[in-house]
Amino acid sequence: MNAIDPLRNQAQRDKPWIFRTYAGHSDASESNKLYRTNLAKGQTGLSVAFDLPTQTGYDPDHVLSRGEVGKVGVPITHLGDMRALFDQIPLAQMNTSMTINATAAWLLSLYIATADEQGADRAALQGTTQNDLVKEYLSRGTYVFPPRPSMRLTTDIVVFTARELPKWNPTNVCSYHLQEAGASPVQELSFALATAIALLESIRARPEVAPEEFGSVVGRISFFVNAGMRFVTELCKMRAFVDLWDEITLKRFSVLEGQHRRFRYGVQVNSLGLTEPQAENNVYRILIEMLAVTLSKKARARAVQLPAWNEALGLPRPFDQQWSLRMQQVLAYETDLLEFGDIFDGSKEIDAKVAELKAAALEELAKIDAMGGALAAVESGYMKMALVENGARRIEAIERGEQIVVGVNKFTTSEPSPLSAGDGAVVTVPDSVETEAVGRLKAWRAARDGKAVEAALTELASAAKEDRNVMPASIACAKAGVTTGEWAQTLREIFGEYRAPTGVDTTKLGDDAGLATVKAAVAKAAERLGRPPRFLVGKPGLDGHSNGAEQIAVRARDAGMQVSYGGIRQTPEEIVTQARETQADIIGLSILSGSHLPLVRDVTARLRVAGMDVPVVVGGIIPPDDENALKNMGVARVYTPKDFALDGIIADVAGLSAKKG
Repeated sequence: MNAIDPLRNQAQRDKPWIFRTYAGHSDASESNKLYRTNLAKGQTGLSVAFDLPTQTGYDPDHVLSRGEVGKVGVPITHLGDMRALFDQIPLAQMNTSMTINATAAWLLSLYIATADEQGADRAALQGTTQNDLVKEYLSRGTYVFPPRPSMRLTTDIVVFTARELPKWNPTNVCSYHLQEAGASPVQELSFALATAIALLESIRARPEVAPEEFGSVVGRISFFVNAGMRFVTELCKMRAFVDLWDEITLKRFSVLEGQHRRFRYGVQVNSLGLTEPQAENNVYRILIEMLAVTLSKKARARAVQLPAWNEALGLPRPFDQQWSLRMQQVLAYETDLLEFGDIFDGSKEIDAKVAELKAAALEELAKIDAMGGALAAVESGYMKMALVENGARRIEAIERGEQIVVGVNKFTTSEPSPLSAGDGAVVTVPDSVETEAVGRLKAWRAARDGKAVEAALTELASAAKEDRNVMPASIACAKAGVTTGEWAQTLREIFGEYRAPTGVDTTKLGDDAGLATVKAAVAKAAERLGRPPRFLVGKPGLDGHSNGAEQIAVRARDAGMQVSYGGIRQTPEEIVTQARETQADIIGLSILSGSHLPLVRDVTARLRVAGMDVPVVVGGIIPPDDENALKNMGVARVYTPKDFALDGIIADVAGLSAKKG
């Protein structure tokens, strides 16, 4: 018979990747319900989203936590919260990814303490701590300590887990947020690999890691990447990652075992490219981006988590997350993808593009090496500046129509979408969540053994000062009842805090022709004021997504405005003080964490008390109802992702600044 059996390869099917959704909000109990529901729907691993106070080492009652508790993830303040988060979820049988960086040692300690209480064998624990501090200085912004102490903490986790949690991935070297911040494929490759090289050098220098153990430690290093819409280029980028990691670990670090040189990575596809206009188009974008990291067997992701189609509108509902999960399951179980070898091997086009990306990445890596490595390139501001510049070029290309985004700058005529209509189109986190978290925190502090807490923190401080691994002391802190803020503050007092370069103090990025219209608007405002308009760009709260604020600051400066931008993590009081000191004509607040209402309310109230008549504009992911609420507070303009034309925003801001008083 010549008939081809359509099921001939079923027996040889590869196992699918781990299916995850990135989830967590409100409080530990609510997030636990969401996790158990998603696992029942066929999700095969957990990906925990922590709120910004947890990520940056603050308790819910800290001034910087106001408005941020439970908004972009779940607040985990102490062991009681971690118990509730994983209630009825056996950790010995679960694969858990935790997106946590500056406080990774602490959250992993809480996880281990919870597993110990469950009676789980530490050697059975499987999962990942993101634990890549370098990219935090460049993109996401949830750093706490300076780069070198942060690398020390990252290395502590790697060394500890190698002995205690051999199945755990102690770090995801993370290029995901680099792309979100404007990185090109070459910058993703080179900056991420430079970070990995710095980490491997730090590990190799540790006396606890014997030379014969080094290869197996390298084998547990994983990556977390992004996949955008340039489908072929993204697929080739992943194949280039595979080749370059193999070459670097072999030639530079003498890792001889092939299995230890495998490029192991998880992925979330591009959230930056999700659009507010015609948001239903995001379903297709997510699918196409997923294909780039699953079709090539040689470079297939080990775990995939997909954003929901409506994340440009707000926090997704359970149905929206289910839709993204089903997308993975349909590809894995209904198609024949997993029955074949790599379908791109031997392609001249693919091979040529991979070679091009590798050559450019190696050239950039050599430049970073000459600077002294990744940490030096962060401290000098080189990496941040490069991302801001490339991000500016991307935005200009969209504005000019050179890069088409369907529904945004082309094919904008649209029917109303029933998917996002009506109440409940996105999840909202009530302000009561913060009040309840503060109440639980007070009760926790009152019930614990204060002397045990003090002793545990003293031992933690000693370990940090004496350059001992902080993990054993951190686990002891978790079991004694120490809180997230107390753990972080103890290390802040030893390592200090850090303010990363903003990347906006660069040469002019826009060309004069492209800026002609907005320059005219700024000149008109300057004529009325008798000087260039003064524009204060502020980032209140803990939101570290600074890309939008940076691009606004750069474009406004290039157009002729006098711009003040102090970077991330400012209190409302600090913003109002800065506005007074700089005699700002207008204040722009960028908030993408969902905490816009309480933070803007605080800023505008302080301006009124100070007698400052300064117009305020706000940008972020802001639902229509919240937009109306902000305007009722006196906010002059609200900009959301649909307002992608920066020149229009700057011209608008310039006009408002000239109306001050």
